[in-house]
Amino acid sequence: MPKIERALISVTDKGGLVDFVKGLASFGVEIISTGGTAKVLKESGVDVVEISDFTGFPEMMDGRLKTLHPKVHGGMLALRDNPEHVAAMKKEGIKPIDMLVVNLYRFEDTVARGASLEHAIENIDIGGPAMVRAASKNYRFVSVVTDPADYPKIMDEMRASGGSVSEKTNFNLARNAFSLTARYDAAISNHLQSLDVEEGEFPLTYTAQYRRRQIMRYGENPHQKAAFYTDLSVNQPSLGGAEQLWGKELSYNNIMDADAALDLILEFEKPACVILKHSNPCGAAQSDTSLAEAYVKAFGVDKVSAFGGIVGLNRTMDADTAKAIGDVFTEVVIAPDYTKEALDILMQKKNIRLLKIPEIAAGRSAKKPLLYTRRVVGGLLLQERDLGDVDLSKAQVVTKRGPTPDEMEALKFAWKIVRYVKSNAVIYATKDQLVGVGAGQMSRVDSSRLAIIKAGNAGLSTRGTVVASDAFFPFRDGIDEAANAGATAAVQPGGSVRDQEVVEAANEHGMAMIFTGMRHFRH
Repeated sequence: MPKIERALISVTDKGGLVDFVKGLASFGVEIISTGGTAKVLKESGVDVVEISDFTGFPEMMDGRLKTLHPKVHGGMLALRDNPEHVAAMKKEGIKPIDMLVVNLYRFEDTVARGASLEHAIENIDIGGPAMVRAASKNYRFVSVVTDPADYPKIMDEMRASGGSVSEKTNFNLARNAFSLTARYDAAISNHLQSLDVEEGEFPLTYTAQYRRRQIMRYGENPHQKAAFYTDLSVNQPSLGGAEQLWGKELSYNNIMDADAALDLILEFEKPACVILKHSNPCGAAQSDTSLAEAYVKAFGVDKVSAFGGIVGLNRTMDADTAKAIGDVFTEVVIAPDYTKEALDILMQKKNIRLLKIPEIAAGRSAKKPLLYTRRVVGGLLLQERDLGDVDLSKAQVVTKRGPTPDEMEALKFAWKIVRYVKSNAVIYATKDQLVGVGAGQMSRVDSSRLAIIKAGNAGLSTRGTVVASDAFFPFRDGIDEAANAGATAAVQPGGSVRDQEVVEAANEHGMAMIFTGMRHFRH
């Protein structure tokens, strides 16, 4: 590749720019620049050719028109090995541009701040994407730099080559640049599609982009290939933003289960621990005293299922909690942070993976609305994230007696958990510990029976517990089962044609029952 002789610089993100451009100038590269970028470079002592001097045409229309000019696009689009292109450049006085350094107006940040339509429109970049596409199309001859993170490696390559950038590097830069413009156009499209729609209406088109973070050894099963992609637009606790402090790469199933654990642990305010297996809670507890106590109680719910499980914590992992995990085979731990002592203990276990997600400390307030997607053959299902919440202290009491204060605390605890259990879901709990879980059964009474069996297998009593159901009890048999197991109160959405029959059953057993009016199916 020939040396870089001329570069056009026009950026919104000025981070690292001055040092990079000074590096270009040290190779004798002529610097052309626009507006605010040119001002910053001049103030830093860089010789700059203003874009209007380069094109012979003034910037106008409040900066809307400055780089949309044949001398700019011709200088990037011309094939240097095509005699006709070279002749046309010479005839029209077009100079080749060998490098484009551009990043775009911050449209996504602008609309995230609640900008008006007029302000959002003004932050749609036109010249930037046009130049990026032109330079990227001609990657054999033009380097297009859209990410400041690429500055150091480009400069290293130029030092090693005497001022050139290889075609291979240019190709990688170009495909990343096309991904940038695709994401940018998607953000604009999605925002405009979201305006002036009726209540609850979804956009006619929906576009999303994800960046590959990891190729996995295999997918859900060894014969399936898989990869993990992250959503660059998400700004809240996520596996995509997690820092892995220790352990092997995450597997497909690790990520699925850890995502469910993250969603659940954010529900708790007191020191809490959740343990998940196959995306279902098999242990959960909270403590007024210590994180270690919460872990021990969560582990005691189902020690068999906890083997190879995912542990979620909402406080910094300390030495006592690390010791409590002890010899238990644990696939993944997620926590807002880890003490040095805890890391020293856990890093003795070669098969454990430790993930740090600081935002967990913010709890449920860190959760924000998202559109969740699920692929089906030939299409895509799109729905809002389930952030629906009910103040149980104000929920409808439908039985002759209401819950006692202790029962109400237990109902609140159970209601936090049951929504994260696969439907049909029925659980038994005290005010600080999950006792039994019935998940994913085809009938609700079977889920209730399974939860009772699981509690018995763990040596935990369901006497004095409360029962929670993610959807209404369709028949009284579920309440009869709960009463026979010793449950004293129940929380459920209500809404069945047989609600009165179910309420009468609760009254017969002397149970308290509240209706939330909100269902939480989780398929």
